[in-house]
Amino acid sequence: MRKLLRNFTLFLVVFLILAGFLSLINNPWQKQAELSFNNLVTAIQNNEIKKIGIEGNKLEATFQDNTQKFAHKENGESLANLLKIYGLAEDKLRAIAIENQEPSGWSAWLSSLGPFLLPLILFILFLWIMMRQLAGANSRAMMFGQSAAREENPTKPANGKKTTFKDVAGSVEAKQELEEVVEFLKEPQKFLKLGARIPKGVLLIGPPGTGKTLLAKAVSGEAGVPFFHMSGSEFVEMFVGVGASRVRDLFRRAKKSAPAIVFIDELDAVGRQRGAGLGGSHDEREQTLNQILVEMDGFETDTNIIIMAATNRPDVLDPALLRPGRFDRRVTIDLPDIREREAILLLHASNKPLSGVDVHKVAARTPGFSGADLFNLLNEAAILAARHNQTSISENDVLISIEKVMLGPERKSFILSDQEKRVTAYHEAGHAVVSHLIPEADPIHKISIIARGHAAGYTIKLPTEDKRLHNKAEFLADLAVLLAGQAIEKQVFKDITTGASSDLRKATTLARQLVTEFGMSDKLGPRTFGAKEELIFLGREISEHRDYGEKIAQAIDEEISAFLQDAHKRAQSLIRDNMAKIEKVVHVLLAQETIESDEFKKLMAEAS
Repeated sequence: MRKLLRNFTLFLVVFLILAGFLSLINNPWQKQAELSFNNLVTAIQNNEIKKIGIEGNKLEATFQDNTQKFAHKENGESLANLLKIYGLAEDKLRAIAIENQEPSGWSAWLSSLGPFLLPLILFILFLWIMMRQLAGANSRAMMFGQSAAREENPTKPANGKKTTFKDVAGSVEAKQELEEVVEFLKEPQKFLKLGARIPKGVLLIGPPGTGKTLLAKAVSGEAGVPFFHMSGSEFVEMFVGVGASRVRDLFRRAKKSAPAIVFIDELDAVGRQRGAGLGGSHDEREQTLNQILVEMDGFETDTNIIIMAATNRPDVLDPALLRPGRFDRRVTIDLPDIREREAILLLHASNKPLSGVDVHKVAARTPGFSGADLFNLLNEAAILAARHNQTSISENDVLISIEKVMLGPERKSFILSDQEKRVTAYHEAGHAVVSHLIPEADPIHKISIIARGHAAGYTIKLPTEDKRLHNKAEFLADLAVLLAGQAIEKQVFKDITTGASSDLRKATTLARQLVTEFGMSDKLGPRTFGAKEELIFLGREISEHRDYGEKIAQAIDEEISAFLQDAHKRAQSLIRDNMAKIEKVVHVLLAQETIESDEFKKLMAEAS
C-alpha cells in the first residue's frame, strides 16, 4: 500500500510538472491580444497597421504605436486575396510591410503534436512505472530464496570488540570441548596429516539463557573466522522450496568465506523428526531439513566449515541430524553452579559500580538462575538504584531484585484487610517454621507478607549447596512444607482459604512424580508408569500413554493421596507442638511485614 501511494504521488507530481511546462510553452500566443479578421481589415483601411507577419494561418498585426494583436485567416487562402474579397484597395495593402514567417522546428513540432503530446508522455510514464514495479517484484522474488544470515567478521566486529572465551564465565567443560574446535579451524593440517577428520557439526544442548549463542560467537572470535548466524525459524516459509533455497545460499556463502562457522540457533524449529508434521512427510519444514542434511554430507574433507547449532529440545531432533558425520559432537551446557554464578556475576558487574555487595552471597541466593537471569538481575538492580538517584548499586538493591526476578514486582496497590493480613502471616509462618523444624528441608532466607506477582505473601527457602540428586526424605520434607500453610489456616481459623491453591498444585505434582517417575512408592515398587507422547511438530505434550491397567491406576491414585495425607498430618503435628514459635513469627510479620534469615534464626532460638 505504501509503494502504491508513493507511485501515485510520483505520477501526480510528474503530471502537474508536464502540464505546467506545456502551459508555459503555449503562453506566448495566449498573451497576445486577439483581433477578428473584420477588425483587421478595418484597421488596415484606417492606416492603423504598420506590419503584418504571416505564419501559417496566424496573422500577427503590428499597429503604428507598436502594439501587436493576432488574427486568423481561412486555411489555404492568401492574405491578398482575402483582403480583396473584403473590398480592401491594393494601395492600402502596399503601404503595409508583409512578412512571411516560417514556423520554427520547435513551434511546428508543438503545433503538430500539441493535442497528443501530454497523453503520450503520460502513457510513457505509466509504462515506466509499471516496468519498474515489475523489476522490483522480480528482484524481491529472486532475493526471497536467499538466506538472511547475519555475517560477523571477527577482524571487524560490529561493536568494536570481538567475543572470546574470556567473555564467557563458567561453562568450563563446554569451553574445553570447544577449544578443540578452535584448533581445528586454526590448524586443520595438523589433524589431516594424521588422518583425522575435522568434525562437521557441534550441537550445543542446554536450557534457555545458558550462553549457547555466546559460546558459538566466542569460538568464532578465538579462531578468527567469519561467523554466519541464523535462526532455525528463518529458514521456514509458507512457500514450498524457499527454506531449501535459503539453506543452499547460506552454505554457498560460507564456502566462499571458508574457514568459517555457520551457527543455527533453535535448531529444533527446523530439525524436528520427519514424518510427524501436520502436513505429512513432505511439508516445507522437512524439505528444509533434507537440504541441511544434504549440505552437511556434501562437504569435502578439507572444507574448513564447522556447523554449530543450539537447542534446548534435543529429544525432538531427527536421528539423521545426530548420527556421526553430521553433528559429531554434542556439548551439554548446564545451569551454572554457585561458583559459576559468582564468576558470571563478577563478569556482568565489571561495568557497574557496586558498593558493599557480597557477590558470593548473591550467588548462593540464586540457585537455578541461568547466565541470562543473572544479567537481568544486575540490570534490575541498576535500574532500582537509578530510580532512587543513587551513584552506586547496594547489596539491598541486588537482594530486592532477586525477589523481583523470582516472584515478580512488588504490588503496592494490592491492599489486604487486617483479617487477610493475619491469615497470610499465619500461612507464611507455618511454611517457615515447619521448614525450620525438618532437617531435610532447605533453610529459610526470607519471609514476607508483601504481595509480589500473584502471591499475597511468600517464603523463600534456598539450599545450602547445589544439588544434582535428591532423595526421598527431601521430597517428603518439601511436601510437608507445602501443605503447612493450609494446615495452620485450618487449625487457627477453623477454615481454609484459596491462598493455598498454588501450594496444593505443586504438592500434587510432586507426589505424582514420586509415584510415577521416581519409583519411590513402597507399595508399587521401583518402576515408572505412563509414557508421555508428544506432537513432535509442535513440541507439545498432548497425552500420556497408560502402560498399565485400571487396577494399577487406582493404586497410583491411592499412593498419591497417601503421600499427601501423610505430609499433611506431619505438618499438623509440627504446628501443634510449636505454636509458640509460630505466634512469635506472626507477631513480627504483622509489625514489620518482612523477616530476614538471621532474624528468623534468632526468633527460633528465643522460642525454644
